[in-house]
Amino acid sequence: MFKNSLTHYGLVSVLLHWLIALVVFGLFALGFWMVDLSYYSEWYKTAPYWHKSIGILMALAMIFRLCWRFISPPPKALATHKSWEKQLSAMMQLCLYLGITVLVLSGYLISTEDGRAIAVFTWFEVPSLGALFENQADIAGLVHEYVAYSLIFLATLHGLAAVKHHFIDKDHTLKRMFGKRP
Repeated sequence: MFKNSLTHYGLVSVLLHWLIALVVFGLFALGFWMVDLSYYSEWYKTAPYWHKSIGILMALAMIFRLCWRFISPPPKALATHKSWEKQLSAMMQLCLYLGITVLVLSGYLISTEDGRAIAVFTWFEVPSLGALFENQADIAGLVHEYVAYSLIFLATLHGLAAVKHHFIDKDHTLKRMFGKRP
């Protein structure tokens, strides 16, 4: 039930997948909205605080997710999947994992250039390493922006591929990501 089997995803993998997907899209929307806030907006300090806090929690969830993949490997691809689909799927997953990692690291570099730690709500702080290179916040900000747009694009393609498997191929790919058995 909790662990993956050879044919379906377990509850932990399913919950992590959908939680991280919702958080990625939610943080993108929040980030997109907050960059246009003026200094006089009541959300000027609150929105970045939430963005950073949720981003750090997502990073911890991603670390757990990667560890979980070793504890409970994902099910094998369906026999109906073509070789190129399996290869493309593996590349997409790698790109999504790398994208989230680069997004978190660039966000950290933006937020900590001034030497201040990142407060994660009132629970704990992530210490700062300070400025590691010149124009750190500006460079990391560009990386953060471009990777965020790229990640949303890739996640959308990933979702469309699942929809294609469900409605066109009529296989169990999407159902498995909801924990259903074939």
